[in-house]
Formats: sequence, structure tokens, C-alpha cells
Amino acid sequence: MESMVTFENVVYKYFDNEGKDDVNIAIDGLDLSIKEGKFIAILGRNGSGKSTIAKHINVLLKPTSGIVFVDGINTSDDSMVWNIRNIAGMVFQNPDNQIVATIVEEDVAFGPENLGVDPKEIIERVDDSLRKVHMEDYKKHAPHMLSGGQKQRIAIAGVLAMKPKCIVFDEPTAMLDPVGRKDIMSIIKDLNKNNGITIVLITHYMEEASLADEIIVMDEGKKVKSGTPREVFQDVETMKNIGLDVPKATEIAFRLRLRNIDLPKDILSIDELVKELCRLRSEI
Repeated sequence: MESMVTFENVVYKYFDNEGKDDVNIAIDGLDLSIKEGKFIAILGRNGSGKSTIAKHINVLLKPTSGIVFVDGINTSDDSMVWNIRNIAGMVFQNPDNQIVATIVEEDVAFGPENLGVDPKEIIERVDDSLRKVHMEDYKKHAPHMLSGGQKQRIAIAGVLAMKPKCIVFDEPTAMLDPVGRKDIMSIIKDLNKNNGITIVLITHYMEEASLADEIIVMDEGKKVKSGTPREVFQDVETMKNIGLDVPKATEIAFRLRLRNIDLPKDILSIDELVKELCRLRSEI
């Protein structure tokens, strides 16, 4: 399996206004490989470097030192910036920042039009992208009249119309209610599993991260832990020590184990917790 994103000893420093003194080292010697077709979640408290990683993938930032490759292309090559942005799309926290047109279908068509895509193909891309986010019935609507969750779907459709191989989602559900978060996560999973798009999800919601193939945990610009959701979240104490939570079911199971109740360490969901509790009851 080919690597979609590679960080090699990457350092990124934010400088003061005069560019003389370091203000903050946002990424500190990061080595990272994200395989094509994988669903990766990146966790970390505020200031850990996770959003800085996202911006490097989309070439909104370039390394102070080290190298970032996206689909084999060096992001420091200025002549390849637009190529990389076509390969790796990005969806932000606030969909209003990505919506540029007054009609849904025109907004989704904006990216392909700027690439010079044939008009007939643009129509096909718009219809296909709206269908993938379940917004095909809203193509003639005004985006500003839609709900937050619907706007986020339109933002995703606009990225899909560019036909990316990878999409970086930077806290895409942070402004949504629980129903909206569930809908967006369902779409993200579908894009990965059924369309083969590599997903990089930056999130504060542990239940969302538990849906990923792999989790990368950042703290103070460094990768401190990585592995499957079951591997990462069973280490509750480490997660707590760096200021992060774990899924609710994992937390409950952890507290019950402290009371000498024999439960597995890798419980992720409420259904799994209930099943294990029922098992224990049947053994009494």
C-alpha cells in the first residue's frame, strides 16, 4: 500500500512579527506516514500541533525544516502547490468560510470551473458530489438558508467535485449538534470505505476518533502515541495525563476496573460495555 502523506523529521516554527525570535515550535521533529485509503484520526489538546499538520498536508503551511510529501510530491515545490491541493482537499470547522456562491450547485461547481474542467463534466461532478452527501434535492437552494449540518455537507461536496484522493477534515463537526455530527461522520466513513478516499480527521470528539483505522496522538508538537483505537484508548491514564479524554464507554469500564470488576481494557462502545456487563452478571 502506497503512502499518501509522509512527514520526514518535520519542524514548524511560528515566529514573531519581525521574524527574529521563535514564538512557538508547533511541530517538533515529526515522522509520520499515512497510507493510501486509510482513515486516520489525529488527537491532541489545543496547541498540540494537530491543526498545523492538517495545514501542511494542504500546503497552507510549509515546513521550517524537514520534508512533507503528498502522494509522492514534495510540498516545498512551489510549482506543485495546486496539484497537491487537487489531490488533498480540506474541509474546515466553519462551512461558511468555504461557501462562495449564492446557489448550492454553483458553489459545488466553483472548484472544477477554476480548474478548467469541461462544462458537461462539471455537471456530472456536481450531481455526483451532491448525491454522495445526500444533498441532491438542494442543488437550487441558497446555502445561507441551510442548517449548519447541511452547509457542511455542501462544503464537503465542493471538495469532492475536485476529485481528491485525500480529504483533511479539520474539526468538521465542532459547530454541529449531535444529530449533525452523526450525519457528517456517516458521510466521512462512506467516502473512505466505499469511495477509497484517504481521510485525515482532526477532532476533539473521542467517539468520532474511535471510528478510524488508526489514531495519532499529538502533544507539544510531537507524536506521543499511535495505533488502532482499541490500542490507543485502552491506555486511559496516558490520555488523561496529556489532557485528553477517551470514549465514554472506555471511561466507565476503566472506573469499574478500578473497583476490581473484571472488564476488558479495549471496550470502545456502550454496546460492548453492556455486553460485557451482561456476561459478568450471567456468571454470578
